[in-house]
Formats: sequence, structure tokens, C-alpha cells
Amino acid sequence: MINIVITSISEYISNPVGQVSCDKRIHMKKGYKQQKMIETTQHPTTVTTQETVYQDHLRRIYRTVAEFKGFTKQYLVSDTGERAAVLVTYGSYILLVRQYRLLINDISLEIPGGKVDDGETPEKTAIRECHEETGVECRNLIHLLNYYPGLDVTYNPTYIFYSNETVPTSITRTERSVWLPLEVCLDLVFSGKIQDAMTIIALLTYFIRVHGERKPNEESTSEINPVCARAGIHAELKSI
Repeated sequence: MINIVITSISEYISNPVGQVSCDKRIHMKKGYKQQKMIETTQHPTTVTTQETVYQDHLRRIYRTVAEFKGFTKQYLVSDTGERAAVLVTYGSYILLVRQYRLLINDISLEIPGGKVDDGETPEKTAIRECHEETGVECRNLIHLLNYYPGLDVTYNPTYIFYSNETVPTSITRTERSVWLPLEVCLDLVFSGKIQDAMTIIALLTYFIRVHGERKPNEESTSEINPVCARAGIHAELKSI
């Protein structure tokens, strides 16, 4: 059961700077326990990182305390560093990587990408990860978008690019990678078969910003690879 108490609109209009009277207080009840979380438009007066709670080669979890006027919030931030990925196209086909993911206990279809190493630019990371994961070398990356997966307790700035220049310049399937038409990728997104957030964001952004600007005669699935063309897509999907 969730009870939400929001101050009145008139009170908000009279006090738009985000003081305590404008806060939204959410009371979450689980059994006999009640926990109060405060959402606010205030900026904290101080933000202090107190200690590292856990650290390994993949992430660092640290405690941060933010002091607001009238209340204090504590955050446990998971810092996995920056990551970069690339949506690689060949005609109307998209390059996807097959990887086992624990939380879905299944194989996930994702665009190539990974952690930005020290001394690397996001572009170099995307190129390196693509080659390591698929054997495909992509060139002349074009920026698609940047985003944060979370804004409070997850630090993982993400940079996504796309490229339509690859070596080798042909569609070949490997044990870990597969080429699928964009329309099939979108169907897999909306049917829940593609569940990786970064891949979903990349596919939808590419479809809206890039693919939608192409002329109809600029793409043809049958001219790229007859074996992987529309007639063979169902067989291809069964083996994913």
C-alpha cells in the first residue's frame, strides 16, 4: 500500500522554489513496518561522500549523505564507471550480441558495448568492444545519444554511437553474434524478447533519428543476404 501526500497546487504556485512545503512524501508500508522517503525539488546545502562500502574490479559502492533544509538523505551509490556501445548497421540489418544474463536467466540480445577503460575515449571503447564481442570492426562512429541509467544510486554514464561502415563488409553469424533486420529487432523489443535497456534505447533512438530519415529505396533486406532475408528470418530467430 502506498500513500502519497502532495501539497496543494495553490501552495506550490505560491512557493515554487521547492521548500519543504512543496515536498512529496511517500509512505511505503510493508507489513507492520513503515518507511518514509522524501522527494524534493530542493538543492542540498552539502553533499559528503563518507566511505566506500564495497569495491571490486567492476564497481565501487560508496555512502553519500546530502543535507537539505529540514532533512537529510543518505545514498548508497553503485559506481560502475562509464560505458559505451555501438549500434552497427549493414543496410537494414542490426548487429546484436548473444549473452547469458543472470537476472533473466536467459540469453539476451544486445548491441556491443562495455566499460570505458582508463585512458580510453567512449568511441574507442565502442570500437574495441564490438571487435572483441563480434569480430566486426566498425569505423567512423556517429554519436547517437548519452544518458544516465539512474540519477540517484547508480553512476554509469552511457554513450551510444552508430556505424554503417564495417570490416568485414558482409553479414556472417557467429556463436555470439547475429544480424537481424531493424523491423525484427523492434518487434523483439515490443514483444519483450529484447529486455536490455541500453539496446532498447539505442534501437528506438536510431529508428526515430536516423532510420526514419532514409528514403525507401535506400534499404533492401533481400539484396544484403538472400539467406538471411525475410523468408529465412523465422528460422534464424528460432536458433537465437
